[in-house]
Amino acid sequence: MGDIFAGRYELVDPLGEGGAGVVWRVWDPRGQRYLAAKVLRQVDAASLLRFIREQTVRIEHPHVLTPLGWAGEDAKVLFTMPIVRGGSMATLIGDFGPLPPRLAATLLDQLLEALDQIHGQGVVHRDVKPANLLLDATGAARPHLRLSDFGVATAVDEPRLTHGPVTLGTRGYLAPECHQPGWEPDPRADLYAAGMVAVEMVTGTRPSLSRPLDALAGVAVPEGLAEVIRGLGEFDPARRTPTAARARQGLALTGLVGGDPADVVGEIEIFDQVPELPTGWGPDGPEAAAQPASAAVTPQSPPPEDRAGLLLAVALLVGGGLVLLLAAYLAWG
Repeated sequence: MGDIFAGRYELVDPLGEGGAGVVWRVWDPRGQRYLAAKVLRQVDAASLLRFIREQTVRIEHPHVLTPLGWAGEDAKVLFTMPIVRGGSMATLIGDFGPLPPRLAATLLDQLLEALDQIHGQGVVHRDVKPANLLLDATGAARPHLRLSDFGVATAVDEPRLTHGPVTLGTRGYLAPECHQPGWEPDPRADLYAAGMVAVEMVTGTRPSLSRPLDALAGVAVPEGLAEVIRGLGEFDPARRTPTAARARQGLALTGLVGGDPADVVGEIEIFDQVPELPTGWGPDGPEAAAQPASAAVTPQSPPPEDRAGLLLAVALLVGGGLVLLLAAYLAWG
């Protein structure tokens, strides 16, 4: 079937592609399940360290998606995670444009809940953006978001892997202070990125690099939600909302989080974005190319016109055998 990676994972089909590598659907015969696996394009000292760092992040939370395991082969490595079928927030915004305020507030609340969890364990994500926010295929039901891709995450008190002018993260979502020399990872940078994600959710466009919050003036956003977004998107980290928990408190006061699912999603539906399995693959793994050896074989009866001939042949054989036995008996006597 597909190529085997590291003697275990069978590559089925590519599901997506990013800057660091290709995400494949793989079959894991040991676990008897399909998984998503990111295969890194290039392995150097820094990317290997980031890869090892991602493997150390094991946070159990409904809105956090961390790797299940990893494997290496020659100069390539992959790490596996469950398949999340609803695509990413980037896909959702690309399909529908600006999201309804209740949906934007609900997704922002789930993102902040994930950040509150990882910050509580001393981890800074450093690359919060719509492409790293995966969604379950919930259809018209209540959405479910998962924060993923911890490849550049770091502990608050852990030394950085890059120094000088190199900055990790994604432009447009990167907090202004991250560009300053000597900046050390701080959870407030993730909160700024969450604010920029919120700007993109309510406007349908990627935030500008200079004055991203100005875009809120051109859309119909409830003032309470706009106030929460402005608090997260403050350029000055000293004036920014200090914690994810505090931002969630502000969201709760808006009355936009929760309620009937139909009111949350409106006319938006979060579709299943994962393609059908390729030919030769079934829900329980690779399909057998031929009939299994253990399959029962049903004896076939001869056609009616052949039965008379068959009976005659049997009779002749039996009769011939009796004649031979009689001749042998007489000769012996």
